[in-house]
Amino acid sequence: LSLTSVMSTTGNRRLPRAQKQAMQVLANRPMNGDKEALIAYSVNAARVIGSPGYPSAEDRLQRRVRADFERGWYPQGVARQMAAIVADGDRRALLKDVKAPTLVIHGEDDPLVPLPGGRDTADHIAGAQLLTIPGMGHDLPLALVDTMADAIAEHAKEVAVAA
Repeated sequence: LSLTSVMSTTGNRRLPRAQKQAMQVLANRPMNGDKEALIAYSVNAARVIGSPGYPSAEDRLQRRVRADFERGWYPQGVARQMAAIVADGDRRALLKDVKAPTLVIHGEDDPLVPLPGGRDTADHIAGAQLLTIPGMGHDLPLALVDTMADAIAEHAKEVAVAA
C-alpha cells in the first residue's frame, strides 16, 4: 500500500492561495447551459490553470474538452467538488497519521494550488518524497505523462521491494 498525492494541499489557510486569474475563471462558469459556451469556457479555464511550460496545442485542447463534454458533463458534480474544497479544513494533523510510503507530485507553476501546498503536504507526512516539476500547472500535460508514470512506478517498486 502506498500513496501518491498530485496537485494537492494540506488546507493550511496560511499558504499562498490560488492566483487571482485562476479563481476568477473557475468562479465565472456560464450558467445558461449552452454547449458551445461551456466548451469555450472550459478551453479557456484549461489554458488559465494549465502548464505554462507544456501548453496544449489549440486543436488538441479543443478535442479533449469536447470529448470530456460528450462523455459526461455534470455541472452539479463540479459545484459539489468546489464546495467540498472550500468547506474542507486544515488536514495537517491528519496527514501526520499517514503511515503509507508517500510520493507527492506538484507542478512548480500551478496557479490553482501553488507549490507550497505540495511542499506542506510532503512536510506533514513522515518520510514523504516530493517531486516538483518545472513548468507544470494544474493539469496533466501529455508531455509529462511518462515522467509522472515513471515516478509513480518507481515509487511503487520501492514500496514493493521494502515490503
